Amino acid sequence: MPRWVIPLLIISVIIFLFELYAFQAIRTVTKNKVFQYGWLLLGGIAYLNFFYVILSSDRSLGQTRQFQWAVGFLLLALIPKLFVLITMLGEDLVRWVKKLISIFSNETTKPIISRRKFVSQIALGLAAIPFAGLLYGIFKGRYNFKVLKYELKFKDLPESFDGFTITQITDIHSGSFDNKEKIKYGVDLINKQESDVILFTGDIVNNFAHEMDDWIDVFKDLKASHGKYSILGNHDYGDYSSWKNEEDKTANFKAIKDIHPKIGFDLLLNENRYLEKDGEKIALIGVENWGKGFKKEGDLQKASEGILKEDFKILMTHDPTHWDLKVKEDDFNYQLSLSGHTHGLQFGIEIPGFFRWSPSQYVYKQWAGLYEEFGRFINVNRGFGYHAFPGRVGIWPEITVIKLKKG
Repeated sequence: MPRWVIPLLIISVIIFLFELYAFQAIRTVTKNKVFQYGWLLLGGIAYLNFFYVILSSDRSLGQTRQFQWAVGFLLLALIPKLFVLITMLGEDLVRWVKKLISIFSNETTKPIISRRKFVSQIALGLAAIPFAGLLYGIFKGRYNFKVLKYELKFKDLPESFDGFTITQITDIHSGSFDNKEKIKYGVDLINKQESDVILFTGDIVNNFAHEMDDWIDVFKDLKASHGKYSILGNHDYGDYSSWKNEEDKTANFKAIKDIHPKIGFDLLLNENRYLEKDGEKIALIGVENWGKGFKKEGDLQKASEGILKEDFKILMTHDPTHWDLKVKEDDFNYQLSLSGHTHGLQFGIEIPGFFRWSPSQYVYKQWAGLYEEFGRFINVNRGFGYHAFPGRVGIWPEITVIKLKKG
């Protein structure tokens, strides 16, 4: 038996339960056949479209916008029904328990139709929340840029860099963009921060260098008085598409690296630079991608050659698992690390200072925002662009501004 048969059967059973409970909830609330079967029809279209795109896609094209929109419509069909399933299944469990109790106690129970209708109304009301959220995330949220500002104090920061500002962006994923005005707005927002340096922490494309062709003139307008520096992310190696030969893949990788100087960025490939101000300096270190479960091209030791242990250091590393597994306890003392990669899974709930949740936290220990361990910091930027799902729900595209302070 092929290995894919069992997973396909499990997925089919799950989808059947989603649709069954959603249909029961609608049928309980209304007798209108258009509503009853319309949701089933829309779901069927979403499933068929998704599998059609998967089966008909040319792997050499990598992840296309057509695939992203197919994912978006699939989630619109599934996630609201998950809320219906949970609510209705809970009500079923209560009824089954009561029925078992009545059997052993020789009592008779009657189905309460009004209660079933009430629970169905609650289920559909709850389902409307993620449905509306997903719609907003797809059509508005993906370009809902937010500027997050932090002030970090370091005792070993050189005096001249007291008040020095860093703007971090990451995960541009230019192959997903479809609105030049929105991207120009995001770039203008970055420039309005008037930071001393701009640091980009990887994934400039989805797969191919040509994905950036229409956006070079936009991103080259980024300005910073102390320069712009960048590193590579896992998507920049072209590993997520099929290639006719290794030569084509190598040429694409070279073209991706060549994008960075075209937009005025100094690409650090396991390298470092010193930033100087008033006779003092801090070290900027950039590693290639290193991530748990992903490509491990990053070489921290090589990237740090020529840097002194007592230097104040800013490390650019795309995947936060690198910091968690290799960097944070390193005796060389990397005071501040900047990462991206997670996107916060582009889905979650964040109430500043009170509550935040995303499925991303079950995959990454450091999944979004600022973290401190062993007196060292990492900022995990939620990403400038988007990938896979063509939107953002609750986890908005981010521009991070960090002010360094002596103290």
